Amino acid sequence: MSRKRFAQINLAIRFDDRLSRPGRYRGDKLTPIKDLWSKWSDRLPKFFNPGRDICVDEQLVPFKGRCSFKQYMPSKPSKYGLKIWALCDVQTSYAWRLQVYTGKSASANREINQGMRVVLELTEGLQGHTVTTDNFFTSFPLAEELRKRRMALVGTLRLNKPELPPQLLNIREREVLSSVFAFSRNRAVVSYLPKKRKNVVVLSTRHRQPQVQDFGKKKPQIILDYNKCKGAVDHLDQVCGTYSCRRKTRRWPMCLFYHMIDVSLYNAFILFTAVEPEWNRRKRYRRRLFIDEVGRALITPTMMTRARLPRTPFAASLVLQAQGKEEQQGQQEQEEEQ
Repeated sequence: MSRKRFAQINLAIRFDDRLSRPGRYRGDKLTPIKDLWSKWSDRLPKFFNPGRDICVDEQLVPFKGRCSFKQYMPSKPSKYGLKIWALCDVQTSYAWRLQVYTGKSASANREINQGMRVVLELTEGLQGHTVTTDNFFTSFPLAEELRKRRMALVGTLRLNKPELPPQLLNIREREVLSSVFAFSRNRAVVSYLPKKRKNVVVLSTRHRQPQVQDFGKKKPQIILDYNKCKGAVDHLDQVCGTYSCRRKTRRWPMCLFYHMIDVSLYNAFILFTAVEPEWNRRKRYRRRLFIDEVGRALITPTMMTRARLPRTPFAASLVLQAQGKEEQQGQQEQEEEQ
């Protein structure tokens, strides 16, 4: 299609009936794209079984328009956008389950243990996995609930947790690169000093031994495993930003729609390379080649049925090439039947 036609479709696209929206609202701020988002997000876990290590973290989809649940996160590159809770496989960064954060409810009181609620909802139906989280999600009650579901937890802890013993918090007389362990029946906590006046506390229900590196920065094994698994969601953000269909828009449903396409393309690439591991294996830009193949596969059926050629010579040559290949395939099939 022409660029003008694409702009017209992009301007008019909607994901629900605006006239019936007031009756369906019922306090759900995600109503304008709720049906599409629910159908899409429900399909993500059906195509992929995550490995032993999974990661739960937050995403920020860049958006600066008007939206009642737009978030400000100064630690993110974009700072303003739509927050999404994400569960990803550590080995592949496959987006297994996503949940849009629509802000605080106007009627309800302040939510307590929000991080715990998010992790339990995202990990619903899983067993035998190790969940890696940051200090927003990690807590001792969460570790106990995951243990009941036969899952382990590894994550950093905030220093204001009442369950922490004072021996882990007192760092005045401790040396740099030193580690102090605390063990209970089902949990292990380590306090590590990477530099002066910096205390990193990590909780684990997976480790049982006080293992520490013999060289370098002498990091405990718990922290090494945490560093290995904590970046799955950040890697998903990176790959989606490298090849993105995102365009400038003032409508937040379109912003989510672009993000859905980016995540779908990456998940499809993970599934395809798992089935065909030798496809362009030696090339570093195989994901770009995959996206190009997907785009050609989507437009080819429309090019086949097109009666009038485009005005530009290049576009016309593509249409003729596609239609010519179809005719050659039809002739070959007729010759084989004869």
